[in-house]
Amino acid sequence: MTENLDPYENAVAERVNGILKYEFGLIDIFENFKNLSQQLEQSIYCYNNLRPDYSLNYNIPNQVHMKNNVKLKTYKKQNQNRKIPTLI
Repeated sequence: MTENLDPYENAVAERVNGILKYEFGLIDIFENFKNLSQQLEQSIYCYNNLRPDYSLNYNIPNQVHMKNNVKLKTYKKQNQNRKIPTLI
């Protein structure tokens, strides 16, 4: 899920995947694909419409998405242009 093999690019996706697995029980084994699909759909709905998020100041993701002036957090390193010293 990254373009530059930078783990910070994947942090948000990994966080959401972890929440879906552990908070909503999607790590469990399901009897069939239909049950998994229903649980996944319900979990995503709850995540987007019912679950307050700490990183959004305890707002619900869809509430924040509907606002016009939202300051987005970035999880990338701040100093992307710094030179990494090489050992000789």
